[in-house]
Amino acid sequence: MNFIIPPAERVTLPVVGSDAVFPVRRVYCVGQNYAAHAAEMGSDGRQPPFFFCKPPDALVAGGGRIAYPPRTANLQHEVELVVALREGGADIPEARALDCVFGYAVGIDLTRRDLQAQAKERGRPWEMGKAFDQSGPVSALAPVAQCGHPGGRIWLKVNGDARQDGELGQMIWNVAEVIANLSTYLTLAAGDLIFTGTPAGVSVVARGDALECGIDGVGRLAIELV
Repeated sequence: MNFIIPPAERVTLPVVGSDAVFPVRRVYCVGQNYAAHAAEMGSDGRQPPFFFCKPPDALVAGGGRIAYPPRTANLQHEVELVVALREGGADIPEARALDCVFGYAVGIDLTRRDLQAQAKERGRPWEMGKAFDQSGPVSALAPVAQCGHPGGRIWLKVNGDARQDGELGQMIWNVAEVIANLSTYLTLAAGDLIFTGTPAGVSVVARGDALECGIDGVGRLAIELV
């Protein structure tokens, strides 16, 4: 195929225990999917899930050094369970949803909270607060055959100090429910990722901060803001 300009490199994630990589198609994110985090963001109750997207090239496989983004004075961390799909579909039944999962990873949804707040106030889209360069560090994927469907602790530390500490069981909408609900809006496909929301304790981070996070049975992820 004769391209006018060189095509962008395909975004992939490493897979634990394999030299093969996982090709990323789309990246979906669930907003306010833990009750305590929803409360700290000003919401309450079990509201229907809502979704936004990050571009695949916002992902940073394996973490490491992350550039502090421009045009923000309020960068915040959100540690999340990331679901990787091996197959998809439309109107996926909840009872079949987990069959679509290839594996899981640890992710951080970095957020320019000031820009997000401005967008909310004006009824505008969130992309400039959520979908910027390097806004989605992600660990290697742990296949379901290796880690099962996790249900343990999820945590994050900044410079060694605990900031977020919760349990995956505290999700308002569990993984199967999220997949089933999202598939009523559009057709999911192999290669899709879903960031499933964050527990309470999000806080501001600055240049030079070192973040470490993990999910029991899935893995760990570390980044440094530079």
